[in-house]
Amino acid sequence: MNKKSLLIKILPVLFGFFIMGFVDIIGIAINYIKVDFVELSDSVVNMLATSCFLWFLLFSVPTSMLMNKYGRKNIVLLSFIIQAIALGLIFLNYSYTSILIIFAVIGIGNTILQVALNPLVTDVVASNKLTGTLTLGQFVKAICSFTGPLLVSFFVLNNYEWKTIFIVYSVISLIGFIWLISTPIKENTENIKRVSFTSILRLLQDKRLLPFFIGILVLVSVDVSINITFPKFLLENNDIILTEAGLGNSVYFFARAAGALLGGILLMSISEVKFYRVSVWLALLGLILMLVFSHNVWLVLLSVGLFGLGYSNLFAIIFSLSMQKFPKKENEISAILIMGVSGGAILPPIIGKITDMTQNQSMGIITILIVWLYMVWLTKKIA
Repeated sequence: MNKKSLLIKILPVLFGFFIMGFVDIIGIAINYIKVDFVELSDSVVNMLATSCFLWFLLFSVPTSMLMNKYGRKNIVLLSFIIQAIALGLIFLNYSYTSILIIFAVIGIGNTILQVALNPLVTDVVASNKLTGTLTLGQFVKAICSFTGPLLVSFFVLNNYEWKTIFIVYSVISLIGFIWLISTPIKENTENIKRVSFTSILRLLQDKRLLPFFIGILVLVSVDVSINITFPKFLLENNDIILTEAGLGNSVYFFARAAGALLGGILLMSISEVKFYRVSVWLALLGLILMLVFSHNVWLVLLSVGLFGLGYSNLFAIIFSLSMQKFPKKENEISAILIMGVSGGAILPPIIGKITDMTQNQSMGIITILIVWLYMVWLTKKIA
């Protein structure tokens, strides 16, 4: 495949990673919803994350089965349509119940997208470029995540509703659909076999895969929890307003974008295992410094930036290592690992309950730090 042909095929696929990043708006959205519905406690409002991320557990395996039947590209296209519709629904009825339902549909669309898009990358790049390309995809996703809070702040400061971001995302989803459907991609169907729920779930019995699955579970639970907790952590410890605190998430996602771009380059020549080890310790240092410098806005922003840098490439590394260990089961491995994204439904309600009980957002960061220790332990398993 020549460079021009590769570029034509890879660009709409990478644009899919941008659309994948829409789900990260849930963090700052929850903070604005908390303002709109002041009667809601942290534990109740954090249930919105559960309504979104629970579907990664329930829909990942069925999506893998649909991929085997209808193809990866078609399933990605389906996810774009689902997200475009769901993102536009928030303007029809704005209540806590309707938001729960809308976030659930967004979660279903994002589940389908994440399960199908990562294997689709294997149809447009060589296997020796997979880790770098997946990391580049995470860079594109992080750009979306970085710009989301900035756009919300822009809308609010210019007297638009913060929810305007959902209309923007809906239109972009439709653009992604048109771009991808018009791009010819030849899928590799040589190794695809008929699969069942049990055959996919049986893969979790493999001791090589289970630690990676739990790793994805932890990664996403920590990411969603930081996304939700960090603005409240800034508000509690510093004299700032929500629009300013929300920009803290942009610092986090900017660091992730920069780290993913750097990682996409370095991972073309550096061992994934070595890169993983440095990354998890850098992220741990960021969490510790966040707590140490909690009352200094600039230092705490620097700390969350360090965490973002460390975090930025871990998802792609785990995904790539897993696919390399099971080269003939990309669809099934993708389904199993994306089930781990349901971790985003688990930790936020727990942190919400802890912060409700203690009235201290620092306890949320401490909880995240404790959970992160699994990623440090995982360094022994990927060697």
